[in-house]
Amino acid sequence: MTGSTRTGSARRRAGSSPRLLGLLGLAGFAVLVEVLPRIGLLPARYFPTTTAILGALVDYAGDGRFWTALGQTLRTWVVGLLIAVGAGVVVGVVIGAVPVLRALTASTIEFLRPIPSVALIPLVIVLLGSGMSGTLVLVVYASFWQVLVQVLHGVADVDPVARDTAHAYHLGFGYRVRYVVWPTALPYAVTGFRLATAVALILTITGELTIGTPGLGKLMDTAYNSGDDGVPSVYAIVVVTGLIGVIANNVTRAAERYVLAWHPAVRAELPA
Repeated sequence: MTGSTRTGSARRRAGSSPRLLGLLGLAGFAVLVEVLPRIGLLPARYFPTTTAILGALVDYAGDGRFWTALGQTLRTWVVGLLIAVGAGVVVGVVIGAVPVLRALTASTIEFLRPIPSVALIPLVIVLLGSGMSGTLVLVVYASFWQVLVQVLHGVADVDPVARDTAHAYHLGFGYRVRYVVWPTALPYAVTGFRLATAVALILTITGELTIGTPGLGKLMDTAYNSGDDGVPSVYAIVVVTGLIGVIANNVTRAAERYVLAWHPAVRAELPA
């Protein structure tokens, strides 16, 4: 009993150490950002101090325009992510479970997947304008491939014996997907969701910056165009988007551990 308690305590200390080191690294970075512009190693015009950035954050906290822009960014991000994940899972399972479809679409997927979403910006502006729908197209296009490719790999990883057994018992397509394909593909789909979360956030901010869709990216562009006084505000919005990314990553990690609690790889990470 004592040995297992010590092992659990050691694992908890090992898990807390990276977080503590991460906080120390972040604090050290904040100190550098504060000191380097003050001593002239970085031009203060383009690199505001940490206190200036925090001051801009405080100003934004009392500005209704900031909260409106934050809500618009979160809405575009979440809607685009949900569309991409739903489409990626459905298309991936259907294509992966039908060998003929997999063979027919393999070259098309490999051709379309590397095309960067930003290359679609001129077309999106012409067809959809600068509204939310234009940025949604960029978000969905970029995030869809992250999920689709992972699901295709998951379907391909299904045990051939289990697949042949399902065919031998004449299970319908729906039953094969539910009981044979999906348990194997789920860990891959969760990984694709985690990757798509970060990609969707990046493309949301990019679309708002370049297309002019309302949101944090548009607010950042407005702050930048306001002159030198707006530079700390630009960095403040960068900090906010970074915090959103960190929170999203932690949430998806926790969801991954919850959804895949039965998986051996996840059980091995849990403290005793």
